[in-house]
Amino acid sequence: MSIAKALEATFTNVSIISSITSTVFIILLGFYLRKRGTFGETFGKILSKVVLSVALPALAFNSFMQPISHETFTQGLNVLIWGILIYIILIFVTPFSYTKFPKDKQETLAILTTFGSTTFFGIPIVGAVFGAKGIMYSSIFNIGYRIFLYSYAYIKMSGLKMEASNIKKMFLNPIVIATFAGLILWMIQDFMPMVAVKQAVNGVIAPNAPTINVAFYRIDQTALWLFKPLQYLGNLASPLAWLSIGATLGSISMKDAASDKASWYYSFNKVILVPLLNLVLLFILTITHILPVSYVALATVIIMMATPTASVASAYAISFDRDAVLASNASLISTICAVVATPIWIALLEVLNQVGIFK
Repeated sequence: MSIAKALEATFTNVSIISSITSTVFIILLGFYLRKRGTFGETFGKILSKVVLSVALPALAFNSFMQPISHETFTQGLNVLIWGILIYIILIFVTPFSYTKFPKDKQETLAILTTFGSTTFFGIPIVGAVFGAKGIMYSSIFNIGYRIFLYSYAYIKMSGLKMEASNIKKMFLNPIVIATFAGLILWMIQDFMPMVAVKQAVNGVIAPNAPTINVAFYRIDQTALWLFKPLQYLGNLASPLAWLSIGATLGSISMKDAASDKASWYYSFNKVILVPLLNLVLLFILTITHILPVSYVALATVIIMMATPTASVASAYAISFDRDAVLASNASLISTICAVVATPIWIALLEVLNQVGIFK
């Protein structure tokens, strides 16, 4: 397919366009309601807590309630490997982007560039565009992210050794628990006791649905009464996250942040260069068959890496007095840039899909 036809196919794809407009419009709605005063000063933080503690864990767990195949298992394993390798690469590469800055500011910007808001910003968008499979890949990809965020980033920003409290945060986070539980259940399902049930699609059993054999714990087929509440909670993740992002943007002084040139430079690196680096490296690894990834796996990684500053990384900078003002400005500017850049990345990825570069 030619590039022109691929572009036409992309921008006439109702699913892709509606996913992009949903993201942008709901973020703008949150921004408007915060500026108008409908949302209070702490409303964005309250929404984010609901998303992180309830909606995203439900979304992550439910994403693994699907059949396993050789293809999905291989892709999941490749995403896991890449999710660890890319953070090792970024830890060594990102400091070179800030050699003109003082050493302390260089370290802060490098950490902020390495760790984006993959959980809060990335997963809801991936889910909206690519559904359960994208959420599953994004949850697997985030395993490496959390390992390095709560270990390397903490040590680097605090100047201290790893604390037991951070190890606890790493493994007892509701999203991590849901991800590991879902991942393990997904991987071992073929070895578990099976039950015969009428096949359900999206939580609905049609009158003429075929009978299938599934693992007894596949609640999407065996316990719809439990799967549906989790599905409703998971469906809250995207709109609540986007409203929270908009409300947060509406509560910060854009004038002060916009005058910070370092934040704009950082934001370009974060939402353009980092995902571009991932795209190039994954393209090379795929065509050489060293670590091949499918289109959905690739797109998931790119969207996850084109995210603004991670709230945890920003909190480290503020807590340990590591250029707190810069971190706050960078968080705001990178969020605005990500809102603009993410639809462009989604469109570009869909063009690559139409052209057939990734299967």
